[in-house]
Amino acid sequence: MVIDFGHRLLNLSLMSAKPIETMAISEFKATCLAVLERVRRTGASIIVTKRGEPVAEINPPSPASTGQAWIGSMRGTAVMADDLITPASPLSDWDILGA
Repeated sequence: MVIDFGHRLLNLSLMSAKPIETMAISEFKATCLAVLERVRRTGASIIVTKRGEPVAEINPPSPASTGQAWIGSMRGTAVMADDLITPASPLSDWDILGA
């Protein structure tokens, strides 16, 4: 995860024990598709640099962002506690009906 606060760059991934690979932007441009496939396959992040300064971090997609099985994932979790047709309060509480 990269948080950009203007000119300061805080890379929260650097707190992990595993070092992150860096790559010059020119090399990334020449091998972009292969790099993206490698990140997807290995799950390892890559930091892209321009003149030694980080400009982007390539991360594998999270399971939530891939869209896998989100349709229907809540099936069976809802509980219908009351009747949906009857009013929530007695009809005598409705002023409009007493007029």
